[in-house]
Amino acid sequence: MYLADRSSTPGGVNTASVRTRGLIPKVAPIVFALGAVSLITDISSEMVTAVLPLYLVTRLGFSPLGFGTLDGVYNGVSALVQLAGGHLSDRVRNHKLIAGFGYGLSALCKPLLLLASGLGSLGTVLALERTGKGLRTAPRDAMISLSTPRENQGRAFGVHRAMDTTGAMLGPLAAFLILRATVDGYDAVFGVSACVAALGVLVLVLFVPGKPRGTQAAEGGAEGDADGGEAADRRPVRVREALALLRLPRLRALAGCAALLGLTTVSDAFVYLLLQRRGGIGEQWFPLLPLGTAAVFLLLAVPVGALADRVGRRGVFLAGHGGLLIGYALLLWAPATPALPYLVLALHGTFYAATDGVLPAAVADIVPEELRASGLAIVGTGQALARFCCSLAFGAAWTVWGDGRALAGSAVGLLCCAAVAGVVLRPTGGHR
Repeated sequence: MYLADRSSTPGGVNTASVRTRGLIPKVAPIVFALGAVSLITDISSEMVTAVLPLYLVTRLGFSPLGFGTLDGVYNGVSALVQLAGGHLSDRVRNHKLIAGFGYGLSALCKPLLLLASGLGSLGTVLALERTGKGLRTAPRDAMISLSTPRENQGRAFGVHRAMDTTGAMLGPLAAFLILRATVDGYDAVFGVSACVAALGVLVLVLFVPGKPRGTQAAEGGAEGDADGGEAADRRPVRVREALALLRLPRLRALAGCAALLGLTTVSDAFVYLLLQRRGGIGEQWFPLLPLGTAAVFLLLAVPVGALADRVGRRGVFLAGHGGLLIGYALLLWAPATPALPYLVLALHGTFYAATDGVLPAAVADIVPEELRASGLAIVGTGQALARFCCSLAFGAAWTVWGDGRALAGSAVGLLCCAAVAGVVLRPTGGHR
């Protein structure tokens, strides 16, 4: 099995002839529009994410287990909702509508963080906010993939992830500046985050078209009309049709390996907490740690995505997890030198550049257009649920055995899971 055939082309679309006519750019305009929405929304989200671990552990006094529970909720709820978001957008055939609802729900939850202080209330608010993320993720990625020919999927997702990551860089920086400039900094961060999230919803409504235009729209003529008439006559997608995607061997292998690797992928928040402790980083600098990951992700997202289009996505995907494993090893055994934070954050960002956009690009090559959002949701849900379990397990292990043993267990698990994924996703039949 393999992640994707780098030489595949969309069914029924002569991309070579269309590209000759200059009708298909390598990256469609809707990708940039969605990237702008994600950039603004990520500024809002990462402002909260950057301060939340320290806010919960030092201000509210949560234990690592309590924080791991909330962090698991933060990631796990969106995983479950992804299935609903993907299926609904395929069923109503309006990806923008479902994505917009998800962005709006997340924006409405940001001001509620100002009122929540206990484990129950914070868990509820974070669950609702992640519900919005779960609803929007699959429809948004479906719009990107449906606007892009298959041989450029990695590049398109790389461009989107680069813009998204620009927001991930600006968010922690904004949180850092707000904390330094205000007396009650955490409340100010949550308030500004809510305003920025509302702006992201406005940009989506005004600038993202209702239907993606790309490979299908470029065909035009009688063939395009025929396709459009056929699409208009299609009946709504049923749940069992979406779940039947798991009968596809390539998708089943991809979803299983993504989930397996997710079981040993330590949450970003825990990585930053470990790095702060091992590197002796002051609390005032903590919000800037995600900035390092985001900077490397931003620099590498597009070139690594294009590389995956050329050489195959399996090797790039697995290499990204190899970089993460090296980062774990540095946190465990490297001396606390000034270079340690830079090395770990560089490897962390490289991991995301090699996996975050490559995975949906691989799914887009496997799943038919009418079930694109559902297929993306199935793979994303499995991976996110696995990471939810990892957050709970890592928080419990840290509480019982300490941070070093907990990370060592995750590193050993990641090594074993990567070896299994390398076998399952091995290239066959000349594919890679």
